Amino acid sequence: MKKRAGIMATGRLRRTGLGAIVLLLAMALGTLGLWTMQRRLIYFPDGTAPSLTRLGAGWEQVAYDTVDGLTLSAWYRAPAAGQPIVIVFSGNAGNRGDRVALGAGLARAGFGVLLTDYRGYGGNPGHPTETGLAADARAAAAFVRDREAANLIVYFGESLGAAVAVELATAEPPAVLVLRSPFTSLDDIGREHYPLLPVAMLLKDHYPSLERIGSVQTPTLVIAGDADSIIPIDQSRLVFEAAPGPKELVVVSGADHNDPELVAGSEVISRAIAFITDAIDQKRGG
Repeated sequence: MKKRAGIMATGRLRRTGLGAIVLLLAMALGTLGLWTMQRRLIYFPDGTAPSLTRLGAGWEQVAYDTVDGLTLSAWYRAPAAGQPIVIVFSGNAGNRGDRVALGAGLARAGFGVLLTDYRGYGGNPGHPTETGLAADARAAAAFVRDREAANLIVYFGESLGAAVAVELATAEPPAVLVLRSPFTSLDDIGREHYPLLPVAMLLKDHYPSLERIGSVQTPTLVIAGDADSIIPIDQSRLVFEAAPGPKELVVVSGADHNDPELVAGSEVISRAIAFITDAIDQKRGG
């Protein structure tokens, strides 16, 4: 009986060992799949070319070239005399057609607006990556600099676009920086949503905004929703706290990440217009 019990125990151990191997193999395959497919979990482009007709008169479709040879389309409205141009860097989903309300709201103040689309978005060629989006942002800024003085250029980045705007600001500072729902880094967002995975080791794109914002002296407005289920408001607060220049934090009460009041609500647009106007007046000594 003792011998048989030993055999049975050995069998259980073998089955347990085999189960652990299968589990580890499944986890390894899952991790490999996530590593291979990760950009499909980060970027959600609507690749169709949107229609400009929703924005009405005064807007035009424009194009500019990136350093790696892509021609990107965007929508542009010229500013009223003496007013700034706001470059809108979108989040990770949709295309510029989803930013019509934001663009129209800024334009009503007389601001010029460039509604951009990254590579792979809005009918543009290519596939999104961190280095690719940085090149796209530089091409957009170069397009605007050809039309307006640098002291009247504003970057408005939303979500992933906030990280794009921060990176660009470290190299080409704008007059004003507006960050809607910024995150500290993509690594931190990944750990928030996938706590059991070695996210930092797996990610190809990192967007370390918290690390970068400390070198940006530009007046900075941070806008966040206190019910954001995608980017915790604590991350947006950390970005705000690390910004060294003149700054302001606007918290939209009860707003989740994609709620209309946070995307292009009256509070967001009016506070952005006021902050931009005041910051530029300060630069002019007004």
